[in-house]
Amino acid sequence: MKPVILKIAASVLALFALITLFMSGSVIFDLFGIREKEGNYVLFIVISNFLCAFLYLISAYGLYFQKKWTTSVLSVSLGILLLSFAGLLWHINTGGIYEEQTVKAMLFRIGITLGFTILSWRYISKHIKN
Repeated sequence: MKPVILKIAASVLALFALITLFMSGSVIFDLFGIREKEGNYVLFIVISNFLCAFLYLISAYGLYFQKKWTTSVLSVSLGILLLSFAGLLWHINTGGIYEEQTVKAMLFRIGITLGFTILSWRYISKHIKN
């Protein structure tokens, strides 16, 4: 049952990564007119999401093939998101412009990343020695 769960999780994470890569890349590089549709985006949040998309793709591979380093990669992603979220809160408290959906999306992304990190730890790291 464990390999099936990990393969499904890897597929979901890969899809999430590709969507994140497309959306954040489209804002950063102003592709398809998405930048103007995003409203008052916060650039460092978009960049951190873009970086995490690559880490998600690496992690999806790690989940699929049950690599012990997967939890570490996901933990780095989680750290990036938590630091970015702290920066977002500082940005908001100092009067910076932002969209309400950015806060919700960051909380969602942090939750998803935490979930995949726990799943990786539970099914891979906890059971592999060395």
